[in-house]
Amino acid sequence: MILETPARIEPCGIEEAIPIELTDLVLELRSAAETLGRRLHPDSAAELRSMTRIMNAYYSNLIEGHNTRPHDIEAALAGRLDTVENRPLAEEAAAHVRVQVWIDETYARGELPEPTSSPFIRDLHRRFYEAMPEELRFTEHDGRRREIVPGAFRVEGEDVAVGRHLPPSAHRVPAFMDHFVLRYRGLTRGATGRILSIPAAHHRLNYIHPFLDGNGRVSRLMSHAMCQVAGIGGHGLWSISRGLARGLADPAEYKERMDAADQPRRGDRDGRGNLSLSTLTSFTGWFLTVMLDQIRFTEAMFDLGMLRDRYTRLITDLYPGKDRLPRLIVHVLRHGEMARGDARFVTGASERSTSGDLGELTRGGFLKSATPKGPVRIAFPLDYRERLFPNLFTDAAPVVPAPPAPPVL
Repeated sequence: MILETPARIEPCGIEEAIPIELTDLVLELRSAAETLGRRLHPDSAAELRSMTRIMNAYYSNLIEGHNTRPHDIEAALAGRLDTVENRPLAEEAAAHVRVQVWIDETYARGELPEPTSSPFIRDLHRRFYEAMPEELRFTEHDGRRREIVPGAFRVEGEDVAVGRHLPPSAHRVPAFMDHFVLRYRGLTRGATGRILSIPAAHHRLNYIHPFLDGNGRVSRLMSHAMCQVAGIGGHGLWSISRGLARGLADPAEYKERMDAADQPRRGDRDGRGNLSLSTLTSFTGWFLTVMLDQIRFTEAMFDLGMLRDRYTRLITDLYPGKDRLPRLIVHVLRHGEMARGDARFVTGASERSTSGDLGELTRGGFLKSATPKGPVRIAFPLDYRERLFPNLFTDAAPVVPAPPAPPVL
């Protein structure tokens, strides 16, 4: 018989004998995140951050079996829903992006609540589902169509099964969540604990499965918020969802590792909780390694020198013989927003000629401006994303570091 006490989710973390391999991973993560995007101008970083959020939503949806084209996500965010292929899925992804924007902006203001608190977790779900199209606000359980109430935990009669896993009964969810909040409030007090607890909290929230639907998306958004609070958010330039969707060697790893971490305790040498400490430790090592892999991948993709070279090659290929255009791109990429009148100082050409140059780059989507005569800033048009950022969304071959192997624990 499955115990319905909140201690069923113990251990909630690795507390007594933390393997040196995990502490080393924590140090590597902190170091890698600190250097991410440090050479980028804030304007360029902001544009890349917007693109990363779309990537995060794309991969988070992909984990749920919802394949949404990045082009459609951008169109949904811009309100061009009549142009998208699958409107409900595009709106779902756009909702994910907007919740992540809220997390990032709230964190930047110093107002982000405790990511593992019940109010915050419920708020994530509420914000996500309030923006969801009506078609996706219902789910089928036991042959019955049920409405997903934004921000509401499961209630009596909403018991669920997730594969082989039976989450706590609906009426016990509040007690389990109270235990979850209390435990992670303690486990995330120190700098190391804030990073080390991200994988465990991610798994245990899914184990409780507090919502009728949307638990996976909420757990990934919570993990994103935890990364911000832990100081490894990398200015919003990397995505945990991409790593979870792709794994280190196989896309099936995420679900397999999550399932393995559900296993019960395996004897007296496997911790003192209801669940296996060994499998939680292994899951933590894998999850942290995925995070490190994604930070390294992003560092390679967004490295200023490499990005500058890829961008100038693209512009040269598209506009042969127009040598001034790559110079303008490089200047705006490196220095940020540029007044239109300053373009002639970059190219050495007349104001009329540089006005034509800016017009070509703006029409092509390589530069953007709030007004027809306003200053220009860098842009990364979707049609050329794979030239600029190989393997960001697809499987084109990039030149990036190979993923590290997870520690043997």
